[in-house]
Amino acid sequence: MADNARAKRLADLIREVVAQKLQRGIKDPRLGSHVTITDTRVTGDLREATVFYTVYGDDEERAAAAAGLESAKGVLRSEVGRAAGIKFTPTLTFVADALPDTARNIEDLLDRARQSDAQVREASAGAAYAGGADPYRKPESDDETDDTAE
Repeated sequence: MADNARAKRLADLIREVVAQKLQRGIKDPRLGSHVTITDTRVTGDLREATVFYTVYGDDEERAAAAAGLESAKGVLRSEVGRAAGIKFTPTLTFVADALPDTARNIEDLLDRARQSDAQVREASAGAAYAGGADPYRKPESDDETDDTAE
């Protein structure tokens, strides 16, 4: 349990250090303000860190940002080592986060479902019940049975 807490603290530190360094310290034009660090995960032995990022832009900008992060990996790792003050600085691996694409796909599916619901609502607006408003049978009342028995 203590190792997980330590890995979580290190992951949080790496996320903050990398984000700050990308914002202020790296002069690479490929890593403009459109790169966002979304999450960081560190292995239990604290040797490897995976940094998830998103890029606001098209595929060309995403590829340029990936190349820029790859070239700045050494500088970022040095900065993480300096900030963490640990014996072994974890290696950094940058992975494009699929969360924005997944969220966009879910939003598209929800929009289609809303449109389908609206079409069903329009089609049923003037419709009447097939067998009456209350489709359930009810027992006959006592008054009706008395009238038929006489």
